[in-house]
Amino acid sequence: MPKKTSQPSALTYLKKLGSWLDENILLVFSALLIAFVPLYPKIPLFDILPGYIVRIRLEDALVAMAGLAWFIQLVRGKITWKTPLLKQIGTYLIVGLLSLVSAMLITHTVPLEALHIGKSTLHLLRYTEYFFLFFLTYDSIKNVNQAKVLIWTIIITVIGIAIYGVGQKYWYWPVYSTMNREFSKGVRLYLTEHARVQSTFGGHYDLGAYLVVVLPLLLSMAYKSGKKWERRFLYLSHGIGLWLLIVSASRAPFVAYSVAAAVVIGITAWEESTWKKRWKVFFKKGFALGLLTLVLFFSFGNDLYERFLHVLEGYPELSRTYHDWNYQRKQFRDELYYKLGISNTPPGGSVAFDNRDVMTPTDQQPTTVRPTDVYEDIPDIEKIVDENDNVIETREKPRVWSANALKYGLSVAIRLDSLWPNAIKGFTRNPLLGTGYATLNKEGSYHFTEADSTDNNFLRVLGETGLLGFVTFFAIIAVVMKQTKQHLFDKNKLSSSVAIGVFACSIGLLVNALYIDVYAASKVAFTYWAVVGLALAIFSFKPKKRKQPKKTVLL
Repeated sequence: MPKKTSQPSALTYLKKLGSWLDENILLVFSALLIAFVPLYPKIPLFDILPGYIVRIRLEDALVAMAGLAWFIQLVRGKITWKTPLLKQIGTYLIVGLLSLVSAMLITHTVPLEALHIGKSTLHLLRYTEYFFLFFLTYDSIKNVNQAKVLIWTIIITVIGIAIYGVGQKYWYWPVYSTMNREFSKGVRLYLTEHARVQSTFGGHYDLGAYLVVVLPLLLSMAYKSGKKWERRFLYLSHGIGLWLLIVSASRAPFVAYSVAAAVVIGITAWEESTWKKRWKVFFKKGFALGLLTLVLFFSFGNDLYERFLHVLEGYPELSRTYHDWNYQRKQFRDELYYKLGISNTPPGGSVAFDNRDVMTPTDQQPTTVRPTDVYEDIPDIEKIVDENDNVIETREKPRVWSANALKYGLSVAIRLDSLWPNAIKGFTRNPLLGTGYATLNKEGSYHFTEADSTDNNFLRVLGETGLLGFVTFFAIIAVVMKQTKQHLFDKNKLSSSVAIGVFACSIGLLVNALYIDVYAASKVAFTYWAVVGLALAIFSFKPKKRKQPKKTVLL
């Protein structure tokens, strides 16, 4: 009589689960953070500094847990310190620490008080936190299948963000913004008429910069995939992400993505054996992507279109030329539609662009004319205080616009009038080490700013950490691009597609950094360094000797 086989006990299952977690705990945290950081809105848990816009959020707690798991694995010998970028990242963090010490003891831009020291130290720690995602992701991947898990996580995350964007635009789903301190407390908001879609992000610029990171990766994988269903799914994911980029109405990210997409197409075309084939592939893929972009742009990009028009308003002759051309285009369209019977309205209905008065205001003066990107006349509030600085009366007064605001729009003027000059002053005050983190917008050493930005990451790094910080920080990006460049034309399709995507998105982020502090934006920085860790881990795999099949399934 055969013996009865006993069923595995619960203890056996727990042992197997424990063993699996022991081998894959870092992969679990990597996938969780790659998805959670972009998908979870910026709802704070608690303040870390009184009166400051930066708060502790749930993602910080998850990073801390991942850091503990990573450290335990390091102590146990499961992972090693010998990872790419360690020297470069370590050097930058040392320079950042020296800049902080210099700010306290030499330039005195960070007073020796807990609040001011804590704020500057917080920014250094946040950079460290962002870089940690590189080490976590790199150390979590031991084989191709694990790499594919993270790639699928990125794809599904993009779709999830886009779905929330649809709900936000059409179904009144809430917005959680960090555009000012009150909003950053986790206040539930809803999109108004002129508000841009920002999905689960704290601002539309951050959403756009995130898409600059992930969309080139999806596009390059779609081009490389040899499996029809896989290629179509990647194209669909990329198209959904492109729609989200357009409805976010972020000019700088849109330009940055366009540059990155052109790089992806250019490298893909360069793989062909002859110049004729290269030009054919370049124009074929460029035309297809350009057509998709134009269709989405003219169907959903009215806000983005208006924001690009704001740029033209600063150049009257160019603006006049454009509007005259646009008038002729509309006249031709009306006439064509009338002849084809599509429209019953006779030609001549389109109104020509009229001559607008070109104002030449003084640098600062009250005026009823507002900048092109300001939609409501909201007066300034003047506070009347007594000798003890107590507010005894408030009254409204006409808002003052600078010449740059009236010429280029408020968004550009803030940068030209304040943020960029402040960063340059920080650099000139201490060219080697700058004036320290979170000091560029201070009116005095003891002034406490509730938020810190420069809206130009190059100037921000230069002003806060000087030439040493600038060289060491962007040396990290240079090394990333150098290592990805070496794998652009790998025979292995996964390695090649990831290399092209990361190389292109790195260029795109550098373009985006001219207008936004992308490397200091949490959701963007976390994702970028995680993707870099993913790429460098894939490059570390030893190539197989067997020949690659003609049709390669990437995922």
